[in-house]
Amino acid sequence: MLQPQQILFEDNHLLVVNKPAGLLSQGDDTNDLCLVDLAKEYIRVKYQKPGNIFCGLVHRLDRPVSGVILLAKTSKALERLTAQFRDRKVQKNYAAVVHGIPKDERKTLVHYLKKDTQKNKVTAYNTQKPETQFAELSYELAATNKAYSLLKVMPHTGRSHQIRVQLSSNGTPIVGDLKYGSKETNEDASICLHAYELHFTHPTLQTQLVFTAPLPIIGQWKNFKINQL
Repeated sequence: MLQPQQILFEDNHLLVVNKPAGLLSQGDDTNDLCLVDLAKEYIRVKYQKPGNIFCGLVHRLDRPVSGVILLAKTSKALERLTAQFRDRKVQKNYAAVVHGIPKDERKTLVHYLKKDTQKNKVTAYNTQKPETQFAELSYELAATNKAYSLLKVMPHTGRSHQIRVQLSSNGTPIVGDLKYGSKETNEDASICLHAYELHFTHPTLQTQLVFTAPLPIIGQWKNFKINQL
């Protein structure tokens, strides 16, 4: 079940959670425990609800990624929130600890991505090729200690493994991300990518909401602070 410290916000329509690294967002072929299952159990126990619990996942984070994730407690909220993500009316800000220092302190990266579903790995190309998807993100250098840098990353598209492969293609792989060029592991098998901030509109009240999740406190994260972003 979700722990109270993992809940960033809750009302009748929303559940905003700080997902720990290592937890699946939703179920897959491994049948491992996932965030949706934990959220449903949390709702069932807290509100003593019998029968099936509705809890819809609005967007996903990769298993080794931590941070703010949004779930809907009603089908109407799920429909409206999903539309916001589809129409790019949501702002997602990520923190990444990467190897080295990027050549440019600020830059917009554009690539064309192709996913190998069997290997669950994405390749980034500089030019469009068959079966590729356009991907764009911007980053800002927030802090560095020469060996590692803290980046604020703002994806403009939502492709699979996008931030991971684009930063690696820019010469700064994410710490712990062995799949995309890091030579260093984290003790919990996470990668140093964290969805620290999410901006969106409440599905019924139409108010603007912003939620922030504190940075992890393991490995190279210890060298940086969220107020540097």
